Amino acid sequence: MLLARLADVSEQVAATSARSRKIAVLADLFSATPPAEVPLVIAYLAGRLPQGRVGIGWNILREPVAPAGRATLTVADTDAALTALAGVAGPGSQTGRRRLVHDLMAAATAPEQRFLVRLLTGEVRQGALDAIALEGVARAAHAPAADVRRAVMLDGSLPRVATALLAEGPPALERFRLRVGTPVQPMLAHTAKSVADALAALGPCAVEEKLDGVRIQVHRTGDDVRIYTRSLDEITDRLPEAAAVARGLAGDAFVLDGEVIALDASGRPVPFQETASRVGSRLDVAAAAAARPVSPVFFDVLAADGAVLLDLPGRERHAELARLVPEPLRVRRAVVTDPADPARRDEAEAFFADALARGHEGVVVKALDAPYGAGRRGRSWLKVKPVHTLDLVVLAAEWGHGRRTGLLSNLHLGARAADGTFVMLGKTFKGLTDAMLGWQTDRLRELAVSDDGLTVRVRPELVVEIAYDGLQRSPRYPAGVALRFARVLRHRPDKPAAQADTVETVLAGPQSRVV
Repeated sequence: MLLARLADVSEQVAATSARSRKIAVLADLFSATPPAEVPLVIAYLAGRLPQGRVGIGWNILREPVAPAGRATLTVADTDAALTALAGVAGPGSQTGRRRLVHDLMAAATAPEQRFLVRLLTGEVRQGALDAIALEGVARAAHAPAADVRRAVMLDGSLPRVATALLAEGPPALERFRLRVGTPVQPMLAHTAKSVADALAALGPCAVEEKLDGVRIQVHRTGDDVRIYTRSLDEITDRLPEAAAVARGLAGDAFVLDGEVIALDASGRPVPFQETASRVGSRLDVAAAAAARPVSPVFFDVLAADGAVLLDLPGRERHAELARLVPEPLRVRRAVVTDPADPARRDEAEAFFADALARGHEGVVVKALDAPYGAGRRGRSWLKVKPVHTLDLVVLAAEWGHGRRTGLLSNLHLGARAADGTFVMLGKTFKGLTDAMLGWQTDRLRELAVSDDGLTVRVRPELVVEIAYDGLQRSPRYPAGVALRFARVLRHRPDKPAAQADTVETVLAGPQSRVV
């Protein structure tokens, strides 16, 4: 397949907000895609490089290269070029990368060059996410989207399922089943504003502590234990404590869903970044485990004694979990059988407050009658966390792509420093409606002091109200921290920059625990 076809589809998908139109365009593309190239097409549409990082920055990409006059570059050619780029290392690597990028760009037409730049810089933001690509694949193969979705949930790989489906047709889906030892995409939670809202939405439910740990999925058959991350990477060798716990459980042929969490000397959870660093450590695991031990805590079971439990209601799955896993290894929970009862609501609120007091993120409220929606952000699980806001100043903004082309989108956010300057704390393009994007583009153009074609630097005058989940360590920013999951709530043109929050306020605020 020519890369030009893929670049054109990317532009079409980016140009429409209609989900049905996106799916139709992708279905046409997948119908014309050779099955062997399906994984590459899906990856590129989602803005992912199978090679990971290839060491290319704007200093190379901004160098002009005359585009090709006609489209001859294929998806396979592009993959080969990126693989070569990823393999460049050692003395002279920068020169080697520059030459390879020049050759790739010279083989590309102007539209292909634009797509490649976005792909290499992680700026493919067109809404062609896996959920939409999945439906495009289903339509192209004339298969029910629900069946394709379940196959992907159980296999963990849309490219693998799509390749088989487009090559063999709908009967290929029969081979994708839950198997102990093969990771399954985890169920995810939507967000509720409050415990009361979650109870009202779900009815009879369980309120569970939301741990700030690392999600794990534990598979065991006999003495063979496999542990996977949320992204389905195997990390068994990095978590000997969790593997030992799994081998010590009474059951067999099971799949458990949970987290690993590290506690300090007082029994409170350590910052997430410390837990993630421990889990990510590949060197001297024994020493890392001794210095920072972690404990598994489980909250769901997907299979037990070889039986698949995904379709059982939550209350029955938890009964199986309680049979397999002793209470100290299960997440703390409170069952609310009648959310309309004020006393039960008060108990749920008290549980939420206690979870926060114990140092946890909040709670997850789970419907007692819901099945396990592997790979889905289902509305039968609702997470509730305290919402914290800051008033920060826009220091710069980046030009958008796709539907946001021609609009200033990604905001650089700063807090006031003691000397009157502003200290950058991160970026966000989330939370912005079309109306907000239009208004802020006009306003920031008025405040612009420079524009390099990518980023517009502005006078620090526009204040925005930002919601965020916490802070994380970041050597990229002067204060040593960055905002976690920042999103724009509203612009505050009524508020002068002198009244924006200070760095001291950020570091001392209710979300000041750095992770």
